[in-house]
Amino acid sequence: MTKRDYYEVLGVSRSATLEEIKSAYRKLAMQYHPDRNPGNKEAEEKFKEVTEAYEVLSDEEKRRRYDQFGHAGMRAGQDFHQYTSMNDIFSAFGDIFGGTIFEEFFGGGARRRSSTRSPRTRGEPGADLHIRLPLTLEEIARGTEKTIKVKRYQPCTACNGSGSASGDAGHATCPTCSGSGQISQVSRSMFGQFVNIVTCPTCGGTGAILHNPCPVCSGDGRTMSEDTLHVAIPPGVQPGMEIRLHGKGHAGKRGGPTGDLTIEIEEKEHPYFRRDGSNIVYNLVISFPDAVLGGEVEVPTLEGTALLTIKPGTQSGTVLRMRGKGLPYHGSTERGDQLVVVNVYVPTKVNGHERELLRQLAESENIAPKKRRKETKDTGFFGKFRSSFSF
Repeated sequence: MTKRDYYEVLGVSRSATLEEIKSAYRKLAMQYHPDRNPGNKEAEEKFKEVTEAYEVLSDEEKRRRYDQFGHAGMRAGQDFHQYTSMNDIFSAFGDIFGGTIFEEFFGGGARRRSSTRSPRTRGEPGADLHIRLPLTLEEIARGTEKTIKVKRYQPCTACNGSGSASGDAGHATCPTCSGSGQISQVSRSMFGQFVNIVTCPTCGGTGAILHNPCPVCSGDGRTMSEDTLHVAIPPGVQPGMEIRLHGKGHAGKRGGPTGDLTIEIEEKEHPYFRRDGSNIVYNLVISFPDAVLGGEVEVPTLEGTALLTIKPGTQSGTVLRMRGKGLPYHGSTERGDQLVVVNVYVPTKVNGHERELLRQLAESENIAPKKRRKETKDTGFFGKFRSSFSF
């Protein structure tokens, strides 16, 4: 593949000073840095390309040969492919970034990622825990504090989480990875040597070998036990909402960092309320006389009972709103409403006296619904003709 002109790659003129070349490389390296473009092979190739261009143009002798002979002049002296991995590139050119700029932008860069830690702090991280917490609407309305019990790995008290019966003295640096917890696997290709960093198979990434494992935890540094936790639930939480408790998951192996506990909110079914966002819905059943005459009825709320006024002539299906009687909005002091759906009760059994009263009421034009079609009278010849015969 034909290589691009190095000056074009860095976007500088052929008369550019060393400082201009450094500045251009710094900008492009930040743009195409692998940590800013994870999994992007194109960005990785561009990063290598600008690094190769800088490696030539920042060296006075190599730049002179390149200006005179172009890429052909680099074949004898070009040693870019001596860099077997991205780590080598970071190490070789870190000085132009002021020493700490990779650390500033990328959390330490490759050199920091490949640095070794002491065997005591190389433990495997603990897993996260996830539980579901059912709550009533009343608990959601006012907020609550719940006491929950979880089974989780906790640091072994016998070895203080180290995994060794002899404490830290029982650990020895892994001879395979020299305590780094990683080993390098070198592969060769037409583009040069590349290094793949993998977890050390000897120590499992801990960087240490145990000579005297703890008999209680068998060298794991943790044991399973039941733990009691107190959790504060704020008012107005929604079903499916998660509350994360940092450091309350499983303890890590041999002093590794502890995972988190995630609590997912569930809502218990209420005997007579239905939730609609921050509103609650209640179905109220009233008698026919109450619907006609109106009055006050007692209805339940999330905070006890309250009186609700029914206007005379209220129709079945009417929705009455009790403002501020619903659930609080999460993170706010405002509350939703209680929506009361009115249903007029129709009896399925009546006695003789009640049946007679209902028949009398049915004769009243104010009680019976108005007929939707008018009765038609027979008039004229055909009407008289029809009345003369019986069929």
